[in-house]
Amino acid sequence: MAFSGWPAEALDFYDGLLADNSKTYWTEHKHVYDDMVLRPMTELTEELAERFGEPKIFRPYRDVRFSKDKTPYKTAIGAVIGNTGYVQLSAEGLGAGAGMWHMEPDQLARYREAVADDKTGAELARIVAKVEKDGLSVHGHGVLKSVPRGYPADHPRVELLRYKGLTAWQQWPVEPWLGTVAAKDHIVAFFRTTSALRSWLHTHVRELTKISGSI
Repeated sequence: MAFSGWPAEALDFYDGLLADNSKTYWTEHKHVYDDMVLRPMTELTEELAERFGEPKIFRPYRDVRFSKDKTPYKTAIGAVIGNTGYVQLSAEGLGAGAGMWHMEPDQLARYREAVADDKTGAELARIVAKVEKDGLSVHGHGVLKSVPRGYPADHPRVELLRYKGLTAWQQWPVEPWLGTVAAKDHIVAFFRTTSALRSWLHTHVRELTKISGSI
């Protein structure tokens, strides 16, 4: 079937899960998750795949082995699109991300080298400025308190050098269009707006590396 949005039952499911994150709730409402949450996400990501890359929908189960929070289920469904795109649905609405949340050591080394370079670094700075001008937020993750070793403290792109991850993000609150095909239109528009950022990361960071840390 073609993607036609998420019905209100999908949001109700996550409202309920926030109130009762238990195996009992999950078992009793799994059919809602399968039909109203997972199925639309599968339809959406399959339609996005041809234009933006292969999708991967994350499992709904939390890894609680090293967490104090032992609640078993994620309160959002998320999917990676083409390794540098991300889509998420929760009770708060629809979210989309572009970039790399976490870089492996070899990726991080290439990222810093490219940022420090006068040509490629200046290009990234222009891309980030354009994305922000278009109304999206750009975040650095795992930000160092000081410039990485080997780089001057007065480098013109010192803020970008301090990042261990770089992503753009947009969050839409719950609106009637979420239950229509317009939800896909919002995601497509976001990916188009962030295409230069995703392309820069593919070219200068991702090559010959693991992709598990991308979003």
